[in-house]
Amino acid sequence: MPYAELHCLSNFSFQRGASTAQELFARARQQGYRALAITDECSMAGIVRAHEAANEAGLKLIVGSELRLVCGLKLVLLATDHSGYSAICQLITHARRAADKGEYRLARADFPPVIEGVVALWVVEPGVEGTRARGHEGTEATLPPAGSHESSARIARRGSSSEQPLLTCPRALVSSCPPLLLADAAWLRNHFPGRAWIAVELHGLPDDGERLESLRALGLACALPLVAAGDVQMHARGRRALHDVLTAVRHHTTVREAGYRLHANAERHLRPLAALRRIYPAELLEETLHIAALCTFSLNDLKYQYPHEVVPQGQTATAHLRQLTEAGVRQRWPRGEPAAVRAQIEYELALIAELKYESYFLTVHDIVRFARGQQILCQGRGSAANSAVCYALGITEVDPARGNLLFERFISRERNEPPDIDVDFEHERREEVIQYIYAKYGRERAALTATVACYRAKSAIRDVGKALGLALDQVDQIATSLAWWDGFSAIGERLVERGFDPASPQIRKLLKLVSQLLGFPRHLSQHVGGFVISERPLRELVPVENAAMPERTIIQWDKDDLDTLGLLKVDCLALGMLSCIRRCLDLVNEWQLRHGDGGHEGTRARGHVESDRLKAENLDRRSGRVPTAVDLASTDVPSCPRALVPSTPSLTLAYIPPEDPATYALLQAGDTVGVFQVESRAQMAMLPRLKPRNFYDLVIEVAIVRPGPIQGKMVHPYLRRRQGLEPVSYPSEDLRRVFERTLGVPIFQEQVMQLAIVAAGFTPGEADQLRRSMAAWKRRGGMEHYRQRIIDGMTERGYETGFAEQVFEQIKGFGSYGFPESHAASFALLVYASAWLKCHHPAAFAAALLNAQPLGFYSVSQIIQD
Repeated sequence: MPYAELHCLSNFSFQRGASTAQELFARARQQGYRALAITDECSMAGIVRAHEAANEAGLKLIVGSELRLVCGLKLVLLATDHSGYSAICQLITHARRAADKGEYRLARADFPPVIEGVVALWVVEPGVEGTRARGHEGTEATLPPAGSHESSARIARRGSSSEQPLLTCPRALVSSCPPLLLADAAWLRNHFPGRAWIAVELHGLPDDGERLESLRALGLACALPLVAAGDVQMHARGRRALHDVLTAVRHHTTVREAGYRLHANAERHLRPLAALRRIYPAELLEETLHIAALCTFSLNDLKYQYPHEVVPQGQTATAHLRQLTEAGVRQRWPRGEPAAVRAQIEYELALIAELKYESYFLTVHDIVRFARGQQILCQGRGSAANSAVCYALGITEVDPARGNLLFERFISRERNEPPDIDVDFEHERREEVIQYIYAKYGRERAALTATVACYRAKSAIRDVGKALGLALDQVDQIATSLAWWDGFSAIGERLVERGFDPASPQIRKLLKLVSQLLGFPRHLSQHVGGFVISERPLRELVPVENAAMPERTIIQWDKDDLDTLGLLKVDCLALGMLSCIRRCLDLVNEWQLRHGDGGHEGTRARGHVESDRLKAENLDRRSGRVPTAVDLASTDVPSCPRALVPSTPSLTLAYIPPEDPATYALLQAGDTVGVFQVESRAQMAMLPRLKPRNFYDLVIEVAIVRPGPIQGKMVHPYLRRRQGLEPVSYPSEDLRRVFERTLGVPIFQEQVMQLAIVAAGFTPGEADQLRRSMAAWKRRGGMEHYRQRIIDGMTERGYETGFAEQVFEQIKGFGSYGFPESHAASFALLVYASAWLKCHHPAAFAAALLNAQPLGFYSVSQIIQD
């Protein structure tokens, strides 16, 4: 007989669920289940992962949550439609907001009179109902925090000295059921009319037969139907040991001391249908399919609405974005934009309108406009630097027309999800931006996204080791044996070095459990700056809970979840170097006001630049374009005699002179203490070898000292070719255009995408999907299905099979560590600006560094000595 599991916890019920959603759905499909409900405790944090796993397995997902009320009543709520899902999210939000982070509190009074679109399963637990049935109806029992369940016997002892079984209704004496259980049933029927069931959860215990009969009697007395459920907390029996460890961790004890807090057996897994038929009457199994048929809600039904405030009354979002973009174009190119720029802007605006992302750009523009109005230094970065519209709106300072523009890295028709714009603000003033967002949209409609903190090798070793009862000094020795660059596979060798025997039973058990726990979520943290803003209250879309920081709320989904569902997120990030640059500019300008032109005397004495005003006019005559923060093109500006220089305007980031030879000399010497991104020892060692001579060299410098190029063995070939020690060759003229600027060596994500387009026949949107799979292949195994497509596409275009296979392995080796060229260009702007300030205004730059501490690699003493 088919079956649908209606009560199942994933590992997002922290320290309770012992399996991932992928494992649960794969097992449920293998066992022949019709549907699987994910009902994490007072949480929707894992429901998007479950949605992805269900789609992958081809199995129906039922969305729900397990809730334990303060009176002891335990419910599993399942959404039948969109309104029911929103109702559950609002209940979870209320419960989480009423308690400290990591806990929740929900009483009967918090429920609306009638909850539409929700099925309620009443989980009648031995112990809890007995306490209430003995006269504690009016008392709200104090329950442990969410996820830290006491044994039912212990809860019962708080209310009664007797531990008599609670469900004492005799088969033939239905009327003898405790009146307060009947009151519970009446409350359920009133709040969930026609949609309340009693969950029968049998786990192979000696009293299963008696319990089934007692629940049948209760159902008859309460006029509530019964349904089978499993209270599943792991996908297979083999996770029992890990489940015991997680229980011990949750209770801050050892497995040996956990006692009755551990389950009596391993029956809380996805059991075979044959076993379920032996345990449950056929009608209870059949009832699961009836409830599953009622639950038609899917996360695909969620519709995100952009906030209305960003569009002036009487205008459309499309018209307003066009108006702002054209104003920005006139400011960036006062003598008229080049034809290629106009074509790019028209293409982008058309695609933005087609995908209906206008309000997203308007939202980010509004935040940046506020910051600049308050004299807060900010800069957009990441893939947004590939957008001419973002450049025209002032969101980014990198002119994309000067680089290899690949707009599909930012937005693609095939991907059909909102773009992701990251904006850095001065770290000391970002709070003003955050409060502006809260003030404009309200805390009901704006919240930070979550970050899922997961178990890594060291944290998993510590928790498992303590739960197994190992001595704390042993646990510390094992955990610290792994260096940050080691993978977990190196643990055996490291243990031998520390004097442990990896073959001993205790160590083998530890390592096996740690390997199962790696990657499991531990808790939700606050994202560094990712905001979700909505037209409707967020609690209708996703549960909202308190963050650890006061006056902060977070949604229960992280960045990847938002990407999956296509929800708007704006990253308002803090960058200490922006605070440093702002302070330095203020110091230089203050000195200039006090001492006339002395503030720029050093710069002019070297004869490298003319005044900011003349330089701007010179560039304007040449290109018809106002210079960016650091112009991407190499510009040879003739020096100007001192007597001809008029009074100089205030120095700003936008008018730091570009392509200054003295600045590049400082960089080539590795004299970069305090300089953004290139002050590490590794960068200091690379700079004299790479010898950057122009802005694009800095873009490469930022990107090449990264795990991707290093692990892909791309650093030394690039340096050898740059130094003339190795010939530069290209397999074809098409690939020459892709890799010429990096001397035939792939360094950036955009180059991998362009390679797929020109050499394997991918569309730009398909190439972006390849990039996304490349970034996640280690986690999801998402690359192999592209292997044959790439190889076939390249061989069809005349490339040898061996070369095509080599290219695929290089792409795979690039993994998630490849750096976007657009992101590197945004950072290179700040590299150049901070290096220029250090070169020409060292005293002001050092003072700014000291005033912006903590910042960078170096102590106050080292900065002063430098």
